[in-house]
Amino acid sequence: MDEPHCVLGIDPGLNITGYGVLQRHPTRPIVREAGVLRPGDAKNDLTMRLKAIYDGVLELLEQFKPEAMAVEQLYAHYAHPRTAILMGHARGAIFLAAAQRGVAVFSYSATRIKKTVTGHGRASKEQVQRTIERELGLKKPPEPPDVADALAVALCHVHLMKLPSIV
Repeated sequence: MDEPHCVLGIDPGLNITGYGVLQRHPTRPIVREAGVLRPGDAKNDLTMRLKAIYDGVLELLEQFKPEAMAVEQLYAHYAHPRTAILMGHARGAIFLAAAQRGVAVFSYSATRIKKTVTGHGRASKEQVQRTIERELGLKKPPEPPDVADALAVALCHVHLMKLPSIV
């Protein structure tokens, strides 16, 4: 019998990268693990922070061997282009780790994730946390919000993979 598939959800960040590993199950996905990678604060060298993200994601991929990784897409606001560029570096480290382990990566916009998980594309962080708590049968909302966001990305992917393909 094949082992049930799992999905690694990632909420990328240079200070805190949230992650959540969901195991597919007939009734509802099961949380295998969720937490944060803390590559350091803005005072630390960017190179070392990116390496910490890369190493942390590699460790998760080796430990859980997910069939897919779901990552929140980069949202760039014209007023803060530097932030978008820096976040692109973090996503690059995450994507490289996945590519080196042969794991397919799927990107979803924040509004798509929120719409799929909560039913509302502009849901608040608190709404996402409460929905994740309820949908995954947790005893309390995931903290910090980066963990809930990562679980929401993974749950979004699980839900969207159940939809029939449109040809």
